[in-house]
Amino acid sequence: MTSSGKVLIVPGVLALRPEYASLEDPVADLRKAVDEARTWLGDGRLVTANGSATRTEKAPGHFDERAAGFDDALGRALRTGDLAALRSLDVGLAEELWADVEELVAVAGELAEVSAVEVDYDDDPYGVQYWVVRWECR
Repeated sequence: MTSSGKVLIVPGVLALRPEYASLEDPVADLRKAVDEARTWLGDGRLVTANGSATRTEKAPGHFDERAAGFDDALGRALRTGDLAALRSLDVGLAEELWADVEELVAVAGELAEVSAVEVDYDDDPYGVQYWVVRWECR
C-alpha cells in the first residue's frame, strides 16, 4: 500500500482537452478546476474516474433510476476519503450506469489512509456526474 503522497481524481472526459474548447465552452468550470488541481498535484498520482452517465434522459446512457443513489454513495466516499467504501463499490453496477471507477477502486486498494480532502468540482452537466477531488495521503 502507498503510505503518503497526493492523489488527484479527475474525470476522463474528452471535452477537457484544449482542442474541444470553443467560444461557449460547455465545461469551463470543470476545465478550470482540473487545471488548478493539476498544478497542485505536481509529480503525484492522477486518477481518472467519473460517476454515472445515466442521470437524465439526455445523458449518454439515458436515464437510470439507480444513478442518483450510486453517485451519492460514490461522492460521499470521495468527499470523506472512505477507502473501504471505494474498494467495495459494485463495479458491475458502475458499468451498467456508465460510471468509470475501475482505476479509482484499484488506487483505493493501494492507499493506506486519506488524511485531507478538497473537492474542487461536483456537478453533473449533461447528465454525467463529475468530480475533481484532491487527496493527501499518509
